[in-house]
Amino acid sequence: MTFELAEQSLTTALDGLYDDREAATIAAMVMEFVTGKSKMDRWLVKSENLSDNHLDRLQQYTNELQTGKPVQYVLGEAWFAGLCLNVNEHTLIPRPETEELVNLCASWVSTNFNNKPHIQILEIGTGSGCISIALHNKIPTAIITAIDISAAAINVATSNAATYNAPIQFKTLDFLNETCWPDLGSYDVIISNPPYIAENEKTNMAGHVLNFEPHTALFVANNHPLVFYNAIANFGNTHLSSGGALFVEINQALGPQTQDVFVQNNYTAVLKKDLFENDRMIVATKN
Repeated sequence: MTFELAEQSLTTALDGLYDDREAATIAAMVMEFVTGKSKMDRWLVKSENLSDNHLDRLQQYTNELQTGKPVQYVLGEAWFAGLCLNVNEHTLIPRPETEELVNLCASWVSTNFNNKPHIQILEIGTGSGCISIALHNKIPTAIITAIDISAAAINVATSNAATYNAPIQFKTLDFLNETCWPDLGSYDVIISNPPYIAENEKTNMAGHVLNFEPHTALFVANNHPLVFYNAIANFGNTHLSSGGALFVEINQALGPQTQDVFVQNNYTAVLKKDLFENDRMIVATKN
């Protein structure tokens, strides 16, 4: 089978799972991963035949994709802020809007802590380590600690950090258990993309998210949708340094309510929109 026909065949195999554009994008990702050739390189050899090894791998990935498994889990990697990171079923797939949170944080640090070279940063709920590693790239002198309740996720994050020589301290820790807080120090910046999707929102979610991504990193109880933000605000009252700030990604449907959590805890909290004009982030500083 030629390069051209193989890519067309994979695109067709994804019909019904994804729209035409997304199916073509996924097919291109898989073809590049399998063959090591870019889109232009594949076009130049489009009439040449794939090797048997390439065809076998392509069929394996096609079978997995047809179950609805996200392409990032099929290939074992995802791109975030220019970084190629390992991901698996223990870690969320990094989203582009989370890159906006990283950029917002890095910009704020550059403006407010420009003369403090070794600022202390804590990430709560690190998953693949994408936020912390991206922040290390942008603020290489920062001292970064990252925590997660999942030991399996911490293993992935540790491996990713090693790939990019990012000296991040990872800890397996249940942040909602306040008895663990003494194990953590004082920080100039606290950043988090915590679980914020209520259980009753599951019916509106795509199957490739609901059936494959880790629920502990996604969902919170219907009666406590802001549980992590309350905990982060309380933690910041005793562990955020003077002049420091909290950066959190939020449920776009609960922007004002989430902002109020921080206001009620004596922060100045600013609600920020993402590129699609959705309420997506909050920056909170102590009053």
